[in-house]
Amino acid sequence: MSKGMLVVAVAVGLMAGNMAPPAVAAATVLRCDTYVHAQDNDLGIASCTNPTGQTWKFRAVVVCGRAPDVVGEWVTLPPGASGESQGYCGGIFTSGVGAVGVDERVV
Repeated sequence: MSKGMLVVAVAVGLMAGNMAPPAVAAATVLRCDTYVHAQDNDLGIASCTNPTGQTWKFRAVVVCGRAPDVVGEWVTLPPGASGESQGYCGGIFTSGVGAVGVDERVV
């Protein structure tokens, strides 16, 4: 198939709803710091600020070693606002917080 025919086939497929466009990975939009609490090795924290003109929500995603990973509560941030989400690694099998990430979505 020639390059021109491939472009037409993709365009027709997209218009017909048969093919989805390739997914684009979302870039991190919020400005966030993630850390482990100074006195509690089982508490992971994400602190974020929204520098955009849109409302966003986010939550902490905490990796808990040998225990199941956890996520914090969703926090909604209007433009210019800041907030914090926390996740606690519990149970007898936890080895404490291994990493803290952020899950963010536009509202």
